[in-house]
This record gives sequence, C-alpha cells and structure tokens, in this order.
Amino acid sequence: MDLSDEIARVLIPPLQRVQSSKILRFTLGFFWCLLHLPVSIVHLGSYLIKQLLYYMISSGLLQKYQNLQLDKLRYLAIVVESEEAKNTTKIKQLLSWLSSIGVKYVTLYDMEGVLKKSVETDLKSSENPSVADGNAVASVHQERMTVELLSFSDGKGAVAKAASFLCLQYLEGDSVGYNKMEPVFTETDVTNALKAVGHGGPDPDLLLVYGPARCHLGFPAWRIRYTEIVHMGSLRSMKYGAVVKAIYDFSKKHQNYGS
Repeated sequence: MDLSDEIARVLIPPLQRVQSSKILRFTLGFFWCLLHLPVSIVHLGSYLIKQLLYYMISSGLLQKYQNLQLDKLRYLAIVVESEEAKNTTKIKQLLSWLSSIGVKYVTLYDMEGVLKKSVETDLKSSENPSVADGNAVASVHQERMTVELLSFSDGKGAVAKAASFLCLQYLEGDSVGYNKMEPVFTETDVTNALKAVGHGGPDPDLLLVYGPARCHLGFPAWRIRYTEIVHMGSLRSMKYGAVVKAIYDFSKKHQNYGS
C-alpha cells in the first residue's frame, strides 16, 4: 500500500462524518424553520389583530367600550419595571388616561422607588392637588383621582413593623413565664397588624404590569390576594385601547372567592 492509499484510508472516514453531520444539522434546521414559520405567522397575525382592536377602541368605533362599568374597579394598581419608570412622560399620560376613564384610586409601584422620587414631585407641583404623606407611602389627592406611590422598601418595612407589633402584643399578653403558649398568628392577625402600623392599604381589584417580566415585581403580596393581574407589555408601547380593553375585560369577569 503506497502513501496515497494510506492517507486516503485515514482521512476519508472523518470527512464523511463531517459531511454527514452538516447534512444532519441542515435537515434539523430546515424542519425547525418549517415548524417555527406557522407559529410566527400566527403570532404576527394575533399582534396585528390586537393592534387593530386597540386602534378601533381608541377611535371610538366600538360602542361597547365607550361606557365602561367601573362598579367592580374600586382600586387599580400599576406595576412598572424600574428602568421604564424613569419615563415620567408616559406615566403622567397613563394617569391622565385613567382619570379620563373615571378611575378613582390608583396605586403606582416600582421596585426601586423611581416613581416616588419623580411622579410625586410632579403631582405635588401641579395646580390643584392636596398632598397627604403617610408613614411609608405618599398619597397624592387630585381633583378626580387619588394616587398612591409604593416601592419594594415599603413592603419590607411594613413586614418588619407588623412583626414587631405582633411580637409586642404577644409579650404583653396575659400569660407569663412558662405558661405562655407558642404564638399562633392567623392571616387576620397579620392583616390587622399591618393596618395598625399604617401599611394596610386597599387591595387592588386589577393590577396592570408594564415591563418585560410577567410578575408583580415585589408588590406587597398581602394586598393582591384576590387581585386580577394583567401583563400589558412595555410602557414605551402602551396604548389607550389596551388600557380600556383590560378594564372592560375585568368588568365582565366573575370571581369566586370560595366559602
């Protein structure tokens, strides 16, 4: 066997394996694109239909969205991702929309407290609001709507104060010494403790989340036990029609709270 035959014997099998691997990757990639294409088409079609619906709602072309029933919506909460919360122009536009719709009480929340630093100052400097500051939240009362501002630190502080309150109540109880029983705190006890330290607050009926995350981003959990949560997408691309549709859909829902 000469040298050329020996080289061919050594090199051809690896080359064949490389070519087979390329063909396999190409085949799998082709089938992946083939499966992904209808999904992308459906997603694009759904997006376009929603955008058209939002436009028709904003233009007043759909009569059923014109007269919203706000009987169920006593309190509305808005959760904004902190980076997007820096866009105060969008926040004020959103508040203006909610005020025009007829919402009476709005809670604004972001984790880092960006809204408490920016929106509160803007609302206080407006012409007619009267301002009332609480222990951990600031409530700005406008002519038609009350705006409550919250951050993640408010929730941490509330839990700490409520725990101290419950511990103090336990230590001041009637039982003393070895006869004192182990503390058992119910949900009602915790709720009453939070109210006693000034952090109860109303439970939002509907919570709208603006940002990439589909979660409440640390919004006080004890205030969203029966709250309907809706992800609204990015604040930069918010639509008036989307807000109206979320409120309309909520007004048509029936919630079962159990026995």
